[in-house]
Amino acid sequence: MVCHCQSCRRLCGAPVLAWVTFAKSQFSYVKGEPAQLQSSPGVLRTFCAACGTQLTYHNDKYRDEIDVTTCTLDDPAAFPPTHHSWMSHNVAWVRFGDGLPAHAKSRADG
Repeated sequence: MVCHCQSCRRLCGAPVLAWVTFAKSQFSYVKGEPAQLQSSPGVLRTFCAACGTQLTYHNDKYRDEIDVTTCTLDDPAAFPPTHHSWMSHNVAWVRFGDGLPAHAKSRADG
């Protein structure tokens, strides 16, 4: 998904951030240990300790899932987005026109 929320925007310094969701049990780091930040209650984000790139997002509400920043993967083209979330936080000059479903909040919230 492509996230437009204020938290993602501020933490990555960009108008949107693309994420892909994996089962937490199917995800691991290949090398090194990331730095961590609790960005809000129940939300843990990880970052590359060397360069600061945001790597993951984990929300306690979805204990079995982890979101990974799509463009940190070796083949981001293998994981195209399926929707836009948090359009209620969208920066006014960001317009996609890609035809994907767009949700005011998260996909689960509608």
